[in-house]
Amino acid sequence: MAAYRRKRGLIAESSGRSKKPKLQQKAAENEDGAGDEFTIPPPVSEGKWLNKERVLIFSSRGINFRTRHLMQDLRTLMPHAKADTKMDRKDKLFVINEVCEMKNCNKCIYFEAKKKQDLYMWISNAPEGPSAKFLVQNIHTLAELKMTGNCLKGSRPLLSFDPAFDRDPYLTVLKELFIQIFGTPRYHPKSQPFVDHVFAFSLADKRIWFRNYQIIEEDASLVEIGPRFVLNLIKIFKGSFGGPTLYENPHYQSPNMVRS
Repeated sequence: MAAYRRKRGLIAESSGRSKKPKLQQKAAENEDGAGDEFTIPPPVSEGKWLNKERVLIFSSRGINFRTRHLMQDLRTLMPHAKADTKMDRKDKLFVINEVCEMKNCNKCIYFEAKKKQDLYMWISNAPEGPSAKFLVQNIHTLAELKMTGNCLKGSRPLLSFDPAFDRDPYLTVLKELFIQIFGTPRYHPKSQPFVDHVFAFSLADKRIWFRNYQIIEEDASLVEIGPRFVLNLIKIFKGSFGGPTLYENPHYQSPNMVRS
């Protein structure tokens, strides 16, 4: 039996096998650099999330399918957005400030449907203000457009504004609201650490036109992604969803007046 064991030992020595335990072999491999695939990589973003902007995006009851898809598109493009159940149309708009406080949000985009055909959009800095009310026109969602552009979910956008936003004081207020609402905070936990699309706000025909473009890496050209919609400003209020009127659009005509 001893001779048999010696024979087995000679065979093991000649084949170059070591008698080390498996744990020691793994430790030796890690020291030699052969086991690097088992190391945990560092986090993608080592920065600190300081700009705690959170946007609540929800609507009133009675919206159509296009508005519902538009809200979902905005939530997909804005990783710092939150959702909530639809609000009853009988409730006062000041209740939204309490909803934002419960959801821990300091910005809000609220879609208000009237007569099953008119859509209004509120953007607000809750709860101090200011806030603005728009009539939303020419809505085209991502599913409708079927554009060739595409962007990674959670990536941070560039914000492009028409030079006219710096000329009038009321447009400067709207620009600051758009920056704080649509701009994804840096180092947000749900955001990606790079920029690959552009939110464009243009002024034409006394309205604000929203477009979303992909940035092509090869030649820095722009390809539209969607969605797209047009905002017709009605009023700017000092408070959140009410208060003294800071600006009223003299060129605005209500949909009832246009239909009559």
